[in-house]
Amino acid sequence: MDDGIGGTVREFSSPPLAAPATGGLADSVYETAERTPGLVQLSRRKPSSDRQSPPEWCDVTNIQFRQEILALAKGLLARGVRFGDRVALMSSTRYEWTLFDYALWSIGAIPVPVYPSSAAEQVRWILAETRAVACVVENEDHAMTIGAVCDALPDLTGIWQLDRGCVAELVEDGHDVPEGLVHRGRLGVTPDSVATVVYTSGTTGRPKGCLLTHGNLAAEADAALAGWHELFQDTGGLAPATLMFLPLAHIYGRMVQITAVRGGVRIGHHGSLSPDSLLPALTSFRPTYLHAVPYVFERIHQRARESAEQAGRGELFAQAAEVAVQWAAARERRAFGRGPGPSAALRLRHSAYDRLVYQRLRAVLGGRVRNVISGGSTLGRELGLFFAGAGLTVHEGYGLTETSAAITANPPHRAKAGTVGPPMPGASVAIADDGEVWVRGDTVFAGYLNHPRCTQQVLRNGWLATGDLGTLDEDGYLSITGRKKDLIVTSNGKNVAPATLEERVRSHPLVSHCLVVGDNRPYLTALITLDPPALAHWLTIHGREQLDIRDALTDQELHGEIQRVIATANTAVSRAESIRAFRLLPHQFTVEQGLLTPSLKLRRQAILQLHADDIDELYAP
Repeated sequence: MDDGIGGTVREFSSPPLAAPATGGLADSVYETAERTPGLVQLSRRKPSSDRQSPPEWCDVTNIQFRQEILALAKGLLARGVRFGDRVALMSSTRYEWTLFDYALWSIGAIPVPVYPSSAAEQVRWILAETRAVACVVENEDHAMTIGAVCDALPDLTGIWQLDRGCVAELVEDGHDVPEGLVHRGRLGVTPDSVATVVYTSGTTGRPKGCLLTHGNLAAEADAALAGWHELFQDTGGLAPATLMFLPLAHIYGRMVQITAVRGGVRIGHHGSLSPDSLLPALTSFRPTYLHAVPYVFERIHQRARESAEQAGRGELFAQAAEVAVQWAAARERRAFGRGPGPSAALRLRHSAYDRLVYQRLRAVLGGRVRNVISGGSTLGRELGLFFAGAGLTVHEGYGLTETSAAITANPPHRAKAGTVGPPMPGASVAIADDGEVWVRGDTVFAGYLNHPRCTQQVLRNGWLATGDLGTLDEDGYLSITGRKKDLIVTSNGKNVAPATLEERVRSHPLVSHCLVVGDNRPYLTALITLDPPALAHWLTIHGREQLDIRDALTDQELHGEIQRVIATANTAVSRAESIRAFRLLPHQFTVEQGLLTPSLKLRRQAILQLHADDIDELYAP
C-alpha cells in the first residue's frame, strides 16, 4: 500500500458505527429539548457554593438549557456578533463556557478557546490571527491581560467578564431580538462549517490554530457514543453523569462536553485538577464515568498509598495493589483468548481486598464510577492494571488537536493496558517506514489557520502525519513510543526515543518530572524534579526530619533511592539507551515558567536551555 506514506509496516481500520452528521453542533440541544424537555442535562454549582468546599448542585433540564442558550445567543446578536465571527473564550472550566459555546454555535459564530494561564503575548497572537471580534474572560486578571494588548487588536470590540455578570447583561441586551434570527444562523451551519479554532499546545515554536469543523467534532462524539455506549447508558437506575474538570481550552475537555451534550449525559463543571478541591467535588457530584489525564490517576493512587502508609496499613495496600494488577492482567489475557482468567485463589484474594481497599478507592471518586477514560499523555501499564483490578476499567486513548481528540481508544471488555487501543470507529491507523503514526478519518481537521504550507506538510492524500512514533500489535492496538522531534541521537550514532524511559522513572512517587538528555553526547543522562508532598511523606515514613528541598538534593539516602529508580528503569533498555547519570533540580517544571505546555507536556528545548550548565556538569570529566 502507498497512500503518500512512502510504504507502511502495518495498517488497521475500524468500520464506522454512526451515520454521518448533519447540520451543526447546536442542533442537538434544540432537538433534545423538544424530545425530552424535562431530562436533566446539566448540574451547576449553586451561587453560594464555596469553591474551597464540596459544592452544592442545582439541576438544569434540557428545556432550561435551551432557553438559556437561546437568550444568550440573542444577546450576542444584539452586541454585533454575526455568522462566521470569532469570539475568544478565556476561562477555567465552568458552566458559562458551555453556555457560550452553544450560544455561539446557535448563530453560526466560532468560539476560540484560550488557556487562562496564557501570557499577554500569547493572547495577542491568538486574538490577532483569528481576528476575534470579542473576548469572554473569567475575571479581572484575564481582563487586564486582554487590556494590555487590545491596542494591537483592531477587530476586538468587546471584553465580557463572567465574574462581573456579563451573561445577564447580554441576555438583557438581547431581550427584543427575534428568536428567528438565531435559528436562521443555526440552520445555516453545515458539517463543513468551522466550529472552533483550537490552538495546539506548542511544545516547540509558536502554536498553530487548528480548524475543526462541526462535522469533525460530531463524528468524534458520535463514534464514542456508538462504540462505548455502555458508558453513556442508564445502568441499574443510575442516570449517566460525568464531572468535567479538564480544561475546556484543550480539545480533550471540549470533546467531553460535546459528547455528553449529544448523548444526553448529565454534566457538571469543576475548574481545577488539584486533588484538594477535585476529590470533594467528585464525592458530591457522584459521576458514573470520568475523563481524566494520567496525572489525575497518578495523584489518586499516590494519595491512597500515602493514606494507607500513614495509617500503618502500607503493607496491606502494597499486597492489594499487587493482587489488583495480577487479577486485571489475567482477565486481560482471557479477553484476548490467551489464558483462562484469574485462578480461584486469586479471585478469593481479590474479593477480600475489594472489601478492605478497593471500595475505599472507588468511594474517593464518588462511589459510582466504574469506567474512566484516560488521554492527553501515556498512562503506565501497571497503573492501568491497578485501577482495572480495583474496579475502575481504564479506557486509554490517543489523539491530537488535529484529530478532534481521540483517534484510537481501548474498547469495552477488550482493554489492553499499556496501549492506546485500536482505531476509533470510522478511523484508520498506519505506521510509516520510519515508525511515524499516520491516521485518517472524519475527525481529522480541515487544516491550520493561515498556514497552508504547514497544512500540506501534515495532510497527505487523506492521511495525517502525527509526528508521533508508535507500533501496532497483532490485534491492531497502538502503542506510542515517543515524538519524532524528541529523538535523541548520541555522539556514537545511537537513536533513542526518550519517552518510555522518562515515563518509567516518573512512575516513582518521588519523581515529579524526568527529562532524558543525550543529543550529541556519549551517553544518556537525566534531569529530575521531585514532588514536594511525596518527598515530605517519604521522609516521614523513613523516620527522618523534614528537609528543605535544597538540602534534600544532597541527601545520600534520597540519592540512593533515586539511583534505584534509575537502575530499575534501565532494565527495560539496552546499555546504550540507559541513563548513566542524573541531577536532581531544586524546582518544579511549571506552565508559568514556560517549561510545560498547558496540557502538562515537557517543553524540551526550553528546559535544555534553562539547564544548560547543569547538563554540561553531568558530562564533565
